[in-house]
Amino acid sequence: MATQLRPIAVHVTEPEPGAFQWALAELADNRTWSPLQAAEAHHATYREAMADGLLALQALAADLDQGPRMPAAHRRAKAAPVRGDAPAGNDAAGKARRSAFGFGLAN
Repeated sequence: MATQLRPIAVHVTEPEPGAFQWALAELADNRTWSPLQAAEAHHATYREAMADGLLALQALAADLDQGPRMPAAHRRAKAAPVRGDAPAGNDAAGKARRSAFGFGLAN
């Protein structure tokens, strides 16, 4: 049985002109965004930064069809049931994919 989908956002900042950096943030139970991961280096373009940020987001999901999931212990702590659980034994889990949701990355 699948666990709850994690509410994670990818965004890009420009700390100085022409230096773009991706970051991931996760929505906490108190409805505030908490930093999750960030690039260690800057990119020359927004597109490159966003593509790398999307790859970091993809890396958090064992199955891109299901998205990044909460640990099972977190689900037990939640009272609301989760809809759309994935079937057990999904063979797509763990497949490495290198795409950035349309941001033009090649394998």
